[in-house]
Amino acid sequence: MHILIVEDKETLRQMLTAAVEKMGFTVDAAEDGPQAQQKIKQRRYALILTDLRLPKGSGLEVLNYCRELDDAIPVIVMTAYGTIEEAVAAMKRGAFDFIQKPVDLDHLRLLIERALEQERIVRENILLREAFQQAYGFPEIISEDESIKNIEREIQKVARTEATVLIQGESGTGKELFARAIHQLSARAQHPFVAVNCAAIPETLIENELFGHEKGAYTGADSRRIGKFELAHKGTLFLDEIGELPLQVQAKILRVLETKIFERIGSVQTQEADARIVAATNRDLQEAVLQKRFREDLFFRLSVVPVMIPPLRERQGDLRLLARYFLKRFGREFQKENLSLSDSALKFLESYRWPGNIRELQNCMERAVIMCEGTEIFPKDLNLAFHSAQTAAEAPEGFDLSGTLSEASLRAMTLVEKAKIAQALRQAKWNKTKAAEALGVGYKTLLNKIKEYGLEEEE
Repeated sequence: MHILIVEDKETLRQMLTAAVEKMGFTVDAAEDGPQAQQKIKQRRYALILTDLRLPKGSGLEVLNYCRELDDAIPVIVMTAYGTIEEAVAAMKRGAFDFIQKPVDLDHLRLLIERALEQERIVRENILLREAFQQAYGFPEIISEDESIKNIEREIQKVARTEATVLIQGESGTGKELFARAIHQLSARAQHPFVAVNCAAIPETLIENELFGHEKGAYTGADSRRIGKFELAHKGTLFLDEIGELPLQVQAKILRVLETKIFERIGSVQTQEADARIVAATNRDLQEAVLQKRFREDLFFRLSVVPVMIPPLRERQGDLRLLARYFLKRFGREFQKENLSLSDSALKFLESYRWPGNIRELQNCMERAVIMCEGTEIFPKDLNLAFHSAQTAAEAPEGFDLSGTLSEASLRAMTLVEKAKIAQALRQAKWNKTKAAEALGVGYKTLLNKIKEYGLEEEE
C-alpha cells in the first residue's frame, strides 16, 4: 500500500518516511501543497498524512483536494501544540483524525491501522450498495446429476490455481453460482467477489465501469471513480455475458490479463490489477470469433479452463429435487411451510422444456407458492405460459412437421422464442430493460431478437 507524507521540514519528513516504511508501507513524500496535489492526481494512496501548515498552500487545501478527487481516501493531519482548533476544523471537513507534534510513532501506527480499516469498510460498502457482494460461504449447488458432480470436481481442482475460467451455458443455468464456488474454494476467498453483467451496461459506459476514471476525465466526471478491477483487488472479478463486450474493451481486458496493469480513464498512471478473472457467456464464442465479433486471442486467454453447464432439460433427475428445494425455500419466505407438490403438478413440470432453465423454475415455484390456496400445488398454480398438455407424439394443430428432425425442431424453437419474447414485452409494457431481465438475456441480445422477429411493429 502507498502512503503519502506531506511535511515541509526535511528532517521530520525523512523520520516519518522511515518510520512508516518500517510499518510495511511504500511511502511517497511531498514538501508543500502543490507537490502533494500533483502526486495525489497521479496515484491513488491508501492514506495521506499531512501537516496543517505548509509553505505553499495548506494541509486543509490538501484535504479538500482529496475530498473532491476521492472521498474514500483517509487523511490524518499533523498539528503543532496550540493549533487544536485548526485540527478540529480539519476533522469537520472530513479528515479521519489528527496527531500532535512531536509525533508519537506508536500512536501514529494505531491511527494508520484504524484509518485503513475504515477505508476497507468503505470499499465493502460500495460493493454492498451495488449488490455485488454476498455473504461468504460456499454457494449451495443443488444437484444429483452426474454431469454436475463432474463439474464440481473440476471446480475444486481449478479453484486452487490462478487459471482463468470460462463458464458456458444457457441463460438461467446458474453460471454465477459456479463462479462464486470457484472464488470461495480459492486462496482469494477472504477478498471481494465482484460481479459485472457486461450485457446490462451500455457500450459507452462499460469501460468506465471496469476501469474507473479520474476527476475531469470527461464532462460530468466530478470526482475520481474506482472501477471494478480495483474493487476486486486480491479477489475475483466475474465478467458475466462477456460475449456482449465491444471489441475495444475486449482489447483492454486482454492487456490486463497479460500485464496485470491498467489505467483509469483520463490517467496515465498505471494501476495494479491483481484480480482473478472468471468469465461466463450464453453465446457460442467460437462462432463469434469466426464472425470477428470476439477476439480470438482473448477467447483462448479466457478459456484456459472451460466449463460447460448443461441446461435443465438435460438434467431431468434434478427437476424434482430443485422444485422441492424452491418450494421449501419460498414456503418459509411466505410463511406457507406445509406445502407439497401434487403428482399431477410434478408430471406437468417434467413435461415442460424449461427454456429459461433454473431461473425459470425458481420463478415458477415462487409464483406457485404465492398463488396456491391450499396446502398442495396443482398444475393450475404453476401457470407455465408455453406448457402443452399434449403427448410427445402430438404436435400443435397446423404446425409444419416437414423436413428433418433438426429442421422441425428449429421451427418449433423459433415459434416458442418469438412468442415468449412477445409476451415478455407486453407484460413489461415494452420496457425492453425489464423484458430482458424477465427473459434472463442481455439487453443487446433482446434488441437483436426483436429486430429478427419483426416485433417492433407490435410496439
